Amino acid sequence: MPATAPPSLPPNQSLYVSNLNEKLPKPDLRRELYMLFSTYGPVLDITALKTAKMRGQAHVLFRDEGAATQALRAQNGQEFFGREMRITYSKNRSNTIAKLTGTFAPPSAVPDTAQTAAPVSSIPAPPGSLPPPPGLKVPGANNASPSPAPSQGTKRAREDSDDEGKGEEEEDDGAMDMSDDDD
Repeated sequence: MPATAPPSLPPNQSLYVSNLNEKLPKPDLRRELYMLFSTYGPVLDITALKTAKMRGQAHVLFRDEGAATQALRAQNGQEFFGREMRITYSKNRSNTIAKLTGTFAPPSAVPDTAQTAAPVSSIPAPPGSLPPPPGLKVPGANNASPSPAPSQGTKRAREDSDDEGKGEEEEDDGAMDMSDDDD
């Protein structure tokens, strides 16, 4: 038996649908709701979220109030994928309607003094990424005259023994020959 909307909510273009089947994937749920409600009038948007708070609920936005009212009266209490839908008018005005009418104002966060300061990272900077602060003596650095270029390590001479170097080269050459033969 279809129920009517609570008298405290005035009719509007957006319907709140609850007690939906939670096992249905979100794209399928949106498609099925669109197919069901588009018979009553043009559907502008369907919002169905799968978060813990919004599971089993959806908002259906119609182009006009008449279509929304007709859908509410016809479908409230009807079975939809094994569950009886509960439909009411939405409490809040849809952002989509506000954008279409030109009255949309994006939510503005109230600036908080704690949030306006630069966040302090708990991860230390990598060594050598910043120059030391003035007046700080770094061990191993020439503090009298700062050098413009960072010092780099010197390359050591390679100490090859005859047995090790030849063995590795022969193995590498053998691997190269085998891969050439496979082509």
